[in-house]
Amino acid sequence: MGAGNYADRTVGGADDAPPYVGEGECVFQVRFHGRGGQGVVTAAELLSVAAFVDGRHAQAFPVFGSERTGAPVMAYCRIDDRPIRTHEPITRPDALVIQDVTLLHAVDVFAGFDGGPVLVNTTGEIEVPGRLIRVAASDLAREHLGRPLPGAPLLAALIAATGIATLPALEAAIEERFPPAVARGNIAAARAAYERVTADAQPA
Repeated sequence: MGAGNYADRTVGGADDAPPYVGEGECVFQVRFHGRGGQGVVTAAELLSVAAFVDGRHAQAFPVFGSERTGAPVMAYCRIDDRPIRTHEPITRPDALVIQDVTLLHAVDVFAGFDGGPVLVNTTGEIEVPGRLIRVAASDLAREHLGRPLPGAPLLAALIAATGIATLPALEAAIEERFPPAVARGNIAAARAAYERVTADAQPA
């Protein structure tokens, strides 16, 4: 499904609508783009686990291709309040998570995208066909985790912008996935990103 599967919310606007709340038939579809070694598939899986912790149905799966470090990688996540029957690739995502800004000029990351939140791991000025949410995800991960892995901060920013899951559920998914020290760093980076996006969304 395309944009419109969740309540419209423009991060940073003065008239923000409520974030997404599932309504049974409204599946929310996220497509992740990144490069090998950035944890793209892990990010999709973490979002699905967070949705499950929140009591929703979810699935996550990768697009198999080159597994070499630096090669473009894509993964999907679907979230719904009802069981998800399809296992087809997501061709019309409701949100995009772009973990490497250089992919904007390398692959067609916007294929099938009709509008909605576009989370990009960057602080630079860029143009996208949707509601841009810039996140200094690698910087936050480097600060709190010691490694520039952008997945957790971008997921937290997505949650803050859409309400598709809760931050405590994401933290629980991270704690389940990683050893304690790694989990703590990822959670700290996630909280920092969540707070920044939430603050940006407040009326001026």
